[in-house]
Amino acid sequence: MTGAASGIGRGCALALVKAGCRVVVNHLPGDEDDARELVKELEAEGNQAFSFAADVSQGDQVEAMFAEVCRRFGTVHILVNNAGIQSGAPFQDMTFEQWRKVMAVNLDGQFLCARAAVREFLRRGPQPQVSSATGKIICMSSVHQEIPWALEANYAASKGGVMLLMQSLAQELAIHRIRVNAIAPGATQTAINRAAWDEPEALDELLKLIPYGRIGQPQDIANGVLFLASDLSDYVTGTTLVVDGGMMLYPAFRGAG
Repeated sequence: MTGAASGIGRGCALALVKAGCRVVVNHLPGDEDDARELVKELEAEGNQAFSFAADVSQGDQVEAMFAEVCRRFGTVHILVNNAGIQSGAPFQDMTFEQWRKVMAVNLDGQFLCARAAVREFLRRGPQPQVSSATGKIICMSSVHQEIPWALEANYAASKGGVMLLMQSLAQELAIHRIRVNAIAPGATQTAINRAAWDEPEALDELLKLIPYGRIGQPQDIANGVLFLASDLSDYVTGTTLVVDGGMMLYPAFRGAG
């Protein structure tokens, strides 16, 4: 689980451990305290977990992380490609550094981790006693893979890339029984978007965009991860599961436009 020390990643890690998985908590160097606390919670649920500091935009760190996972657990069965950042600005003021950093984490990181996982899936081969699939990759995308987002052009572009990366991998790897899917969260109550929900006025404005009438929680996303990680979704690949309370239904048109 990449980017697992907080927010959506943390919620997904807890859900996976409760479902019986052994979980690796990937986090950035410097986030050790949060990662250690999460590992304690995961182990308290009765399953194995450990944390590993790696910047997913750096290929050597990704390779080292997967090597350690295989050393400790023997192999990898599920990758939740969750790590992501935002760094918005008016387009004319956006620096190339802002553009590249978001792309490096949100898109390059998904490529590097998926490549490492696929290499391990193919090396190991099928294990039908574990799962019908040889391996499963879940890419964390966003409703902004389809909805344009002013002042966040780098983020939206990265998530559009995640969608087509996921679909291309699913098409290529299905012959090996490797399933690749994505989850597209809508507004979810995490620290990354605190400004959108922390004040009552901001939350009221946000809820105008969500027909279901509430902001999402990490557990909502985790439930989707559990489905895509399990054999309940064994005939599902190349699909984006949208978990957004109806945000992509264009709520401005509820009154006939």
